[in-house]
Amino acid sequence: MLLRVLGTAAGGGLPQWNCACPGCAGARRHPSRRRLHDSLAFHGPRPDTWFLANASPDIAEQLESHPSLRPDDGNTRTPVVRVVLTDAELDHTLGLLRLREAAEIEVWCTEPVHKALNARLPLTDILSPYTALTWHDLPLAGAGTPATIAGLHVSALPLSDKRPRYAADEPSHPAWSTALKVHDPGTGTSALYAPALAAWSDLLDGAIAGSDCVLLDGTFVDEDEPRRTGISQRTASEMGHIPISGPEGSAHRLHRTGGQIHYTHLNNTNPLGDPAAPEHEQLADLGLRVAEERMVVTL
Repeated sequence: MLLRVLGTAAGGGLPQWNCACPGCAGARRHPSRRRLHDSLAFHGPRPDTWFLANASPDIAEQLESHPSLRPDDGNTRTPVVRVVLTDAELDHTLGLLRLREAAEIEVWCTEPVHKALNARLPLTDILSPYTALTWHDLPLAGAGTPATIAGLHVSALPLSDKRPRYAADEPSHPAWSTALKVHDPGTGTSALYAPALAAWSDLLDGAIAGSDCVLLDGTFVDEDEPRRTGISQRTASEMGHIPISGPEGSAHRLHRTGGQIHYTHLNNTNPLGDPAAPEHEQLADLGLRVAEERMVVTL
């Protein structure tokens, strides 16, 4: 199994178009600090078999920047694009509209996400004149046989009932926000992808311990970051993201694990967007790091 990091930023990217915070200003001065919207590509046993974990607004640029994700010499067009969604948030789903030139788009997601993307946006009605759009149920971890996608076994680990704003009045459901568990039956290796994490659980703890590579929500570095930077009157946790540091943060839980741990989904206000920030050294002392743009992990 091979993972390609297509982007590592939270909604808005880095820099965010309407923001002049230190992170955005620094990314404009130093283009190497720019980060595209958070997304991954998973390759199966064959290099030409892959699927996307979430479809970001930057998806066209992300696919074009990786030669192995472009149509090969034997195909004038990519025959099918496979997408697995962790939730129904706009920054994880708007890329489906950008993929309308595809001959076929296959999407795996949980039941509440499927409902929101068809009843509220609605993607099937919008995309059907352009491409063949096929929906598949994404099995919940431990509750059924995982889906086989590009030769890999994929299931959803329920994390929380955090709903996107456009579906805030929809019924509560534990699989509104999920982590993706991806297992390679050939090598026996596993990866876990959780770009939005509102609460810690024993189930999550076990999934992390059983994974060779984890890409985890690093939206905010501490609980007060949203209020301190003026983007919200709510704390990180109140916005649905466990912060990295602090007594209730994720870092002190993660340093006990033996697999590779990478933080992703960084907000534009997060100081970790600056490679020279001292917070990087603090993470390194715990054996943790921030995922980099276009990073490749082989398992």
